[in-house]
Amino acid sequence: MNLEFNDEQLALRDTVRRFLVEKATIAGHVRPLLDDPTGVNLAAWHGLAGLGTTGLLVPQDYGGAGMTMVEAGIVLEELGAALYPGPWLSTAVAATRALSRFGAGDNAARLFTGIADGSMIATAGPLDLNRARPKAAVSSDATVLSGAINLLPDAAAADVLLIVADDADGPALFAVETSSNGLVVTQQPGIDQTRKQFRVILDDAPAQRLAAVAPDALTALIDDVLVAAAADALGAARAVMDSAIEYAKVRKQFGQPIGAFQAVQHLCVDMYETVELARGGVMYALWAADRAGSHERHVSALRAKAFAGRLASVGDVAIQVFGGIGYTWEHHAHLYLKRLLGWHSFLGGPDRYLEQVGAQLVRRSARSNQ
Repeated sequence: MNLEFNDEQLALRDTVRRFLVEKATIAGHVRPLLDDPTGVNLAAWHGLAGLGTTGLLVPQDYGGAGMTMVEAGIVLEELGAALYPGPWLSTAVAATRALSRFGAGDNAARLFTGIADGSMIATAGPLDLNRARPKAAVSSDATVLSGAINLLPDAAAADVLLIVADDADGPALFAVETSSNGLVVTQQPGIDQTRKQFRVILDDAPAQRLAAVAPDALTALIDDVLVAAAADALGAARAVMDSAIEYAKVRKQFGQPIGAFQAVQHLCVDMYETVELARGGVMYALWAADRAGSHERHVSALRAKAFAGRLASVGDVAIQVFGGIGYTWEHHAHLYLKRLLGWHSFLGGPDRYLEQVGAQLVRRSARSNQ
């Protein structure tokens, strides 16, 4: 694999970065949406769709670009750097990959095309294998879902919920319109106000069955979402690190920039080391999501979560560099720290994934010694 971006990927990065600088600044776009349960400014959302970003992973047959997780990761890093609060990850990655991974095909043509052109916002879940899934009841008249999902991202903004539920044949993917009866969506408080999480209760909510869900395909989807969230966190960590380093160059104490002091230099180096080590793992996991075998794809996602979970420390160290100003509400540093803390706890903390990575190494060692 090549960790260097090609010309088309660089153009994608620069286009998204320029759009966010012009249309979705932290002061003008992010902060006004902190208390908005949808987290969506439709002008910005349609602007991103107009750039083709919402359809990056949608197959070309349905109006998308048919690209890979590498391109999605490029967009996500820029969205993370800008603290973009909308449902891009939920729609353009989680929902789209659910439809593709589970082989929904023509059953999902309307969803694919709506996601690609920006007219459809969707989210997918539950993605925690340790929790019970909703149940599906199928009759000659209708298919309905019942149960609860504790944390479903962007449910208030979504037009459609893609729900993994159990029916008589096992797990399957169902589409539930958010305008349907039998659906209660309640926002759940979280540390990161730019990421909206909801408890969803389904009480005989009408649903459309789209596809069966194989266990390996569900694991692959969870890996995709983990790696996508890691790319977003990488962007946030990179942005707050760059801001702190620039501040260290101009903030003076005792007649010289604070960056001249060895203690501050060590803090900056620590941030840089953490960001760049995470970058290699995230980029490899993005590549592996589409190009590697199932085992290597899964292990690379586990590693990305296990080690990139440390990115939260970058937000903490950056605030130390900023000093007193970094603790104020007016400064953006605390928003970056909260974004990174949200990533740290997303689908479980890094320690859980470190244990899984260690178990994989032990099994590999045992096989090689046989």
